Amino acid sequence: MARDEFELESFLPYRLNRAAEFIALRFAAQYKARYQLSRPEWRTLAALGSSGHSMTATEIGAHSTMHKTKVSRAVFSLEQRRWLKREEDGRDRRFEHLALTPAGEQAYKELTKLASRYQAELLSMLGTEDMKALSAGLRAVERAMRKSVAP
Repeated sequence: MARDEFELESFLPYRLNRAAEFIALRFAAQYKARYQLSRPEWRTLAALGSSGHSMTATEIGAHSTMHKTKVSRAVFSLEQRRWLKREEDGRDRRFEHLALTPAGEQAYKELTKLASRYQAELLSMLGTEDMKALSAGLRAVERAMRKSVAP
């Protein structure tokens, strides 16, 4: 049986996803061991913490590219930890504004230190030149993808 000309190992979406998964899993092991956070919980906390303001669950999902069910479960879990608070929208009761509590802010600060250490570890593994090249390549992909979906 003849194989077609398609090479999975050269297919950019496959390579990007695989590399992202390797990198994300190594970091996930660190925040899971220290804070018992799932990936959706970390991503929700990171979205809220980095935004500097409240967000809706829909905004968190768009920011982190997570399905609304994962965001909902992460919000519930973070609320149980008292790291997140909900505030009903005054104009539309279907929406809630989500924000970090002081305890959530503290957890976010600690986690960003962990993330910075991991970023430094990745830099030492890749080296400055490869990290710059990777960043430039990712910027190019992101820019091209934004242009392709622009109205």
